[in-house]
Formats: sequence, structure tokens, C-alpha cells
Amino acid sequence: MRSPGTPRARNVDVNGTLLGYRETGAAEGRPVVLLHALASSAATWDQLAAELGGAGFRAIAMDLPGHGTSARTPAYGLALLRDQVRAFLDQLALTQVDLIGHSLGGNVATLVAQSEPDRVRRLVLEDIPPPPRDDRSAPPRRGRTLRLLKLGLAQLAGGRGGGGFDRGAVRPIIAELRTPNPGWWNDLAAVKAPTLVISGGPGSHNSPARLREVASALPDARMVTIETGHRIHSTRPAEFAAAVLPFLAAPDRA
Repeated sequence: MRSPGTPRARNVDVNGTLLGYRETGAAEGRPVVLLHALASSAATWDQLAAELGGAGFRAIAMDLPGHGTSARTPAYGLALLRDQVRAFLDQLALTQVDLIGHSLGGNVATLVAQSEPDRVRRLVLEDIPPPPRDDRSAPPRRGRTLRLLKLGLAQLAGGRGGGGFDRGAVRPIIAELRTPNPGWWNDLAAVKAPTLVISGGPGSHNSPARLREVASALPDARMVTIETGHRIHSTRPAEFAAAVLPFLAAPDRA
């Protein structure tokens, strides 16, 4: 008999693209959708998903297009990923969800929460790389690009999260993450969901100061730091779960 903490591998056709996902917990539980980082896959969430399932949630870890068991697509970009996630939620008839996103997955989760604020009940952003506000806040392009590229390829080479990966996704996504985008920052005001921003501390390539700016720009957010670097849920799973589960379980405000 399958354990409640064992993920069930599934797939669904979303606008002609076959997307894979891993579901853990009871079907009647409150849905928590988990989005992984660049070059990772849904399997990276298995440990947290088991804890979520044990706490009564329905954990749904999605393979983003071009990652894991999901099909490759002709083009990649943050808006395209946002729209695929929204269509994925539609296909699964998920009218309201909690969203957890790591790195790139956190950027995509933020875009979903900006575009459909009533659909996202709780939002968890794990060490996300916010785009620059403007040219003055942008770090040197070459240095930032190389750091992000090395991170993505290191994840791929190390098999973090498992599954395949379309290397063609790296360049367009990194180009967007290093391009000044004041609209991304302005649209944070549209997010209604209480938000937990989790920083990996000074050991991460994502500046804690930038993450504090994100938390300050969101209408209802707080930030916690777990000093372990970028891959918090993988390297400090107990501490990550201890921060996330009570946040998700907290009663909704009247």
C-alpha cells in the first residue's frame, strides 16, 4: 500500500504541452503548489511534500516546461512560465492555492500572485533573484549573468532534483532576471496573499538586502533568514519546514 507521503507521478496536457507533476497527500487537503528553481525539477520538493501531506495539505509539485518530466517548449520566458502555471491550475480545477517557489520558481509564483491576487492564499518565496529596479540598481551584467548561469549549470550537473533539463531555457530566463524591470516591483503592490520571504543569508548569491526590499514592497510580508546559502529547502529541510508549515497553517485573517 502506498504511503501518504509517497509522491504520485502524474501529467496533464496544458495547451498542447504535456506537464508532469508529483502529488502528495489527500485529494481533499488544501492545495499547495510548489515551483522549483532553474535546472531543477519537482522531485526536489519530495521531502517537504511528505511533511505537507502529513499535515493535511495536498502538495502538488510541478515540473516547469523544459524541466523534469515536462515537455520542452519552443521558447522560454517568465511571462510564458507564469501563463503555463496559471493554465496548469485551471486544468486541475484549483481555484485557490498556496504557492511556494524557490529561486526562478519564486519569480514565477510572484507573477502568478500579481496577475491573479485572489487565487493565491499564501505565498512563500525562497531566496528569489529579484530583477533590478532600474539601470542604477543593476549589478554589472557580465558578473550577474555568469553567477546565475553557473548556478543553473551546477544544479544540472549535480542532478539536484533529478530529471531532464532543456539547456535552451537558461539564456532567455537569465536575460530577463538581469534586465531592469520597475514594473515587476510596482506590481508587488497587487499581491494580496500574506507572504513569507526566506533568505539563505550572506552565503547565497542573492543579496539579503534585495530580499528585504522585496518583503518591504509587498503589502503583507515578513522575512526570515536561514543561513545556509541558496538551496535552503534542500540543505536545511527541517528548518525550512519549521518556518513554512506554521505559516501555511495559520488561520486566515477576517
